[in-house]
Amino acid sequence: MAGNSQRRNRRTTSKKGPTVGSGGQRRRALEGKGPTPPAEMRKGHAKQRAAQAKAKRSAVSQRRAAGGRGGKSSSELVVGRNPVVEALRADIPSTALYVQQFVDNDERVREAIKLATERGIPLMEAPRPELDRMTNGINHQGLALQIPPYEYAHPEDLTAEAADQGEDPLIVALDGVTDPRNLGAVVRSVAAFGGHGVVVPERRAAGMTAGAWKTSAGTAARIPVSRATNLTRTLEGYQKAGLTVVGLAADGDVELTDLEVLDGPVVIVVGSEGKGLSRLVGETCDLRVRIPMPGGAAESLNAGVAAGVVLYEAARRRTQRGRA
Repeated sequence: MAGNSQRRNRRTTSKKGPTVGSGGQRRRALEGKGPTPPAEMRKGHAKQRAAQAKAKRSAVSQRRAAGGRGGKSSSELVVGRNPVVEALRADIPSTALYVQQFVDNDERVREAIKLATERGIPLMEAPRPELDRMTNGINHQGLALQIPPYEYAHPEDLTAEAADQGEDPLIVALDGVTDPRNLGAVVRSVAAFGGHGVVVPERRAAGMTAGAWKTSAGTAARIPVSRATNLTRTLEGYQKAGLTVVGLAADGDVELTDLEVLDGPVVIVVGSEGKGLSRLVGETCDLRVRIPMPGGAAESLNAGVAAGVVLYEAARRRTQRGRA
């Protein structure tokens, strides 16, 4: 009975037994949190947002150098011995070289394999029926080069890139240009004359195919190409951002030599060969400009040449402004 009484006393006592210690948590709570982080690391700070935007643009440029952001095109196959060798010589971004099993090993096949190996492009051996299926029955001659999808920039990326460089935007927009070689030529001219990018419509227009890459002579790796869902709205957005939209037209009101806005923020709009600017795009332009052609009509210039002429004039005027 005495033992039971002692056990009941132990169970009903209010005295606390041993407890687990705090492990230093209270002491650590009183310690300081260290120096104030820089503005770029503070959540919600304007400088942090600016740093994040700059990092995002940098990542976009790096991805584009490997094959580019915005919307993605579909992957593409370059087929045939000569086209494959030319694409590899032009350093067009590639993800795989498919070689037919037991193919006749001529000079072009050997060069394609050598160039792909030097660039670290994977070599994939495939039976002829598989290559026939991949190329939809096109005469591939035992070689097919896979081109990765091109990642298009956003139209705002082009003005942001100009701002990063401390320059007035110089952009070319193509209206209804369907030849990828013209697009590649424009990209090359934009690179040569210090422009900041090219805008193409999402539909019924040339995209960054292997042909465009080849004509650009590699400059497509550093000049962003943007794809606009609606070109008219994109141009209106540029106007709201302070850019002057200049359309090239054979019946333009202003001659190129008299155009004074080229040394400022400007978008040069080039229409398709033959049709020129579409009605809505033409009505959106702030100015319609003609290129003086002593030897013939302005329509004889294709989009690539016309853009190059205007870009040269813009670069000349900007150089003169810099010297003044």
